[in-house]
Amino acid sequence: MNKGVVVDVANIDVTYNKTRILSNVDIKIKEGEIIGLLGPSGAGKTTLVKVIIGMKEVDKGEVKVFDNKMPTLDVSKDIGYMAQSDALYDDISALDNVLFFGELYGIKGEAAKERAMEVLRLVNLDKDFNKAVKNYSGGMKRRLSLAIALLHNPKLLILDEPTVGIDPILRKKFWDEFERIKNAGRTIIVTTHVMDEAYKCDKLALIRDGEIISEGTPKEIIESSGGKTIEDAFLFYSREKGDE
Repeated sequence: MNKGVVVDVANIDVTYNKTRILSNVDIKIKEGEIIGLLGPSGAGKTTLVKVIIGMKEVDKGEVKVFDNKMPTLDVSKDIGYMAQSDALYDDISALDNVLFFGELYGIKGEAAKERAMEVLRLVNLDKDFNKAVKNYSGGMKRRLSLAIALLHNPKLLILDEPTVGIDPILRKKFWDEFERIKNAGRTIIVTTHVMDEAYKCDKLALIRDGEIISEGTPKEIIESSGGKTIEDAFLFYSREKGDE
């Protein structure tokens, strides 16, 4: 594997009920970058991240994370994953949720409580840490899911639509934290259909109908399409794919 490559997805196909979900997807993700998977709902973004973390098997091709062929449990401790659907325990508090997941990563005792409160402050839940999650709004649950994903300082952070239901001020705070994590040499994969967020990524992979239709920096993708915005570029490459 190339030096600095954290995720190596090599020519994968994924089908479900005889329907092709991903087709010949090939992408390398390097250490210390934020890569955005940009595309509409149903494009295959969530399937791709599930393949990367080993939750879904491929029909063809190979996926390696930290030079380990997936799926494997060997690298789970190095991955933080925030799913599109919140997987939380509603009847216990936010703090107890964080502490529970901390134990799974071997974080216990006072160190666990200190780190839990640190990530809860980051997502503005430190004043509601004792509240049962069943009393949280949808946006608060998203923030708690992010706190849990950040808890163990993962080398690879995978975020599936992390800012859905988040107000603009907190969204900026999230992205400031993502930038800090990247500058510490860690890698972030974020799925989104929000064009404004695409500009915050170092690299983009535009996904439509299970295929990567363009890849590069936001500037490279815009310039190669002859457009002025990411939206222009997405429409251009979508038309190109449709003409094939």
